[in-house]
Amino acid sequence: MTSYTFPRELRLLTPAEFNSVFTDPQKASSAEITLLAMPNTLEHPRLGLTVAKRHVKRANQRNRVKRIVRESFRLNQYNLPPVDIVVLVRGGVLELDNEQLRKLVEKLWRKLSRRFNG
Repeated sequence: MTSYTFPRELRLLTPAEFNSVFTDPQKASSAEITLLAMPNTLEHPRLGLTVAKRHVKRANQRNRVKRIVRESFRLNQYNLPPVDIVVLVRGGVLELDNEQLRKLVEKLWRKLSRRFNG
């Protein structure tokens, strides 16, 4: 049975883990969201989220965006190559409803997978 949980080992936790992705990443982006990714030595992808307060002012809005991205990652983790991914969010994300945001993120996962799998 495939597990679709989101445990600690699927998360980027330390600043060093985030900084390693920022050094020379592969990118998949739209106007609202950018995914930065670097290959890792593990057998699974890991996710880190950064939703800047200057782009998304209210905490409930930031939490909504993070919740949708985490849920999408959780469901798509087995389709992704073993990479560390940092999700950067820009202000335009607030114009998207939940369904549009989910579809956009899934499209970016596919784009990122193609970059690493050829």
